[in-house]
Amino acid sequence: MRAQIDKQRFGPWAVITGASSGIGKEFAHQIAASGVHVALVARREALLQTVGAECTKASGVQHRIIPLDLSAPDFLPVLADATRDLDVGLVVSNAGTGSPGRFLDKSREELMQLLRLNTAAHLDIARHFGERLVRRGSGGLMFVGAMGADKGIPFMANEAGAKAYVRSLSLSLHEEFKSHGIHVTVLPPASIETPVLEKFGFDPATMPMKPMSVDRCVYEGLRALTQNRPVIIPGRVNRIMNAVIPAAMARRLMARMLAKTVATAATLPTAVVDKR
Repeated sequence: MRAQIDKQRFGPWAVITGASSGIGKEFAHQIAASGVHVALVARREALLQTVGAECTKASGVQHRIIPLDLSAPDFLPVLADATRDLDVGLVVSNAGTGSPGRFLDKSREELMQLLRLNTAAHLDIARHFGERLVRRGSGGLMFVGAMGADKGIPFMANEAGAKAYVRSLSLSLHEEFKSHGIHVTVLPPASIETPVLEKFGFDPATMPMKPMSVDRCVYEGLRALTQNRPVIIPGRVNRIMNAVIPAAMARRLMARMLAKTVATAATLPTAVVDKR
């Protein structure tokens, strides 16, 4: 399943962060399939090289690799310089991670590093590329959040707060940039078939709901962006659950699920648990 986007409006280049795996990798493939060149940003250079080569081989587009740690406070000048010569019409701000655990067990340094990656990086990208898109008078910004973050997620309190910020930022910019011809959409997925499930200790076979395929998630996100919808929760069942389950009940359910993950992780060797 692949979305088709207008490469006149959203091309000729797209910048995709967190592009080495999971949702970011799938964004790269689907955007490239529409004939848009891709600039791929993430920490793991070898994986970026693989994704870029796949996009070029499958779709005939150009690709550029930008190895970069977006949790570093000074990443933006490097990213700006690496994309200065590109006519960027689409930005997918997807970089982010999570680390389930008890809030008080996390050091302030770890909490701040995750906060920079999950909030400040999105802010810097929105400010820099938003200005560029407004000058060109067309294009799109896609932010990836997390379903339920605005309601709170126990054992991921810091990450939930960060993703709630991303959602609010995106919804606000949707209105501000509309008159400039810029589409802004936030995509808050629920559980997706990506390596993150393994990191969180979830077994898809035993989860209450089968995780959504990553291609379907990205397809719905890009389709919503082309329609300039402010927000799209991918998956009809996910949209219904988000609408009908009270916030307090959702927090209790997540607390039970993630408490098991935290308890299991505490019994494993550090080398097994730490997959950052």
